[in-house]
Amino acid sequence: MRRSARKAKGDGHLRRAEILHAAERIFIAEGYEGATIRRIADEVGVSSTALYMHFPDKHAILLEICNQALREMLEQNRELAAKPVEAVARLRLMLEAYMRWGFAHPNAYQLVYSAPRPLSAGAWPEDTVDLSTQCYESFAGVVREIAAAGRLRTGTADSAAQTFWMSCHGVVALLITRQGFPWADREALMCVTLDALMHGLLAD
Repeated sequence: MRRSARKAKGDGHLRRAEILHAAERIFIAEGYEGATIRRIADEVGVSSTALYMHFPDKHAILLEICNQALREMLEQNRELAAKPVEAVARLRLMLEAYMRWGFAHPNAYQLVYSAPRPLSAGAWPEDTVDLSTQCYESFAGVVREIAAAGRLRTGTADSAAQTFWMSCHGVVALLITRQGFPWADREALMCVTLDALMHGLLAD
């Protein structure tokens, strides 16, 4: 891959965002273990020394990518969960929004939800685990509302919530990682998946 020309100093928050975006691509293309600070710095067009002014190491970069994605997902979930419409309508909105977010941020999505946790990166810190838990709970809470109303055809609130999530994850993960397969239209696949889940798991 061609190295970027060295760049003049710019606004810190803009350069930080460039580093995160470059690291997303490199972590996916070369793996976390294969990525280096120098490789990321070259992609951005800065020196390794300049990159270290923003992040102490590549673990901090990975952590920020994942935290940023989880914060965006949590904000989206909370906004949709609070809409003044019935729980079933909110659930469908949240599932569709989840898939659309994944398609819009394929690299970050893979790092958060698909790529195996790099052993050398160590355990997730407590605040990251908490963000992930909050994302799930904001979604599962809506499914629990539906279950409390007696509208689940099968399973428990938790098994149903996890089935909804796993099914939509499969659509996103396969479409962004197996692009050579002759998939049907993406919008159609999302619609059919949601229709099947809603009609299959929820009673009228």
